[in-house]
Amino acid sequence: MTVNTLISLGNLMVTQEAPQQGGFMGILNMLLPFILIFGIFYFLVVLPQKKQQKKHAEMLSKLSKGDNVLMNCGIYGRVAEVLENDFKLEICQNPRVVITVQKGVVAGVVTKGAPEEKN
Repeated sequence: MTVNTLISLGNLMVTQEAPQQGGFMGILNMLLPFILIFGIFYFLVVLPQKKQQKKHAEMLSKLSKGDNVLMNCGIYGRVAEVLENDFKLEICQNPRVVITVQKGVVAGVVTKGAPEEKN
């Protein structure tokens, strides 16, 4: 092979276009990063949040009369009555003050550290 032949072969290789990917593989290569990002987002954000919501709903279903609870706004109270979608909370004993709140505002059951009523 001569030098001219090698140069012309090199020019041919440089000027050739890459084969076009079409059809399913082209679409898959384009969508693959988005699918991966969605999968990571689902496992890092959505699944833990679903687990937390399920745990909160289970806690709400187990509440009964006499349980000390803390509401999202920071008010402590004792469950006086359990209704279908609400709770009646006693927030003061003397005089007896009872408020009605939705079940969703209860943040959790208080077992320790609840403020004691002083007469």
